[in-house]
Amino acid sequence: MIREIIGYIIICSGLAFNFFGALGLVRLPDIYNRLQAATKCVTFGSSGILFGVFVIKGFSPEGIKALICMGFILLTSPVAAHAIARAAYRCGEKPCPSTVIDRYGIAIEKEKMKTQRKQHQPNDTGTNNS
Repeated sequence: MIREIIGYIIICSGLAFNFFGALGLVRLPDIYNRLQAATKCVTFGSSGILFGVFVIKGFSPEGIKALICMGFILLTSPVAAHAIARAAYRCGEKPCPSTVIDRYGIAIEKEKMKTQRKQHQPNDTGTNNS
């Protein structure tokens, strides 16, 4: 009985994370903030629901499946969100104007400058690479 109550409380907290993640998708200004909200929603919301199922079912086949799915979500969701954000930035999607710092943009500029310097430096034969 107490295990079911704890499981339902965990499931309700997962549902709350999903609700606030969906609210963030509607309210936040740009793709990066929305992606963060969606990632939190999937990672903590869905994992919370699956963990609640595990608490209720215990070490039964359903509970073990819920744990395996939870582990898969915890491993893949942040990586997928990072890859989507990186692809969006490289495709030219700019952050909203209220963004304070753009570290990824700074890193890309440094990388471009480094590449340009390498192209203009003479190589061992004394000729220029460009």
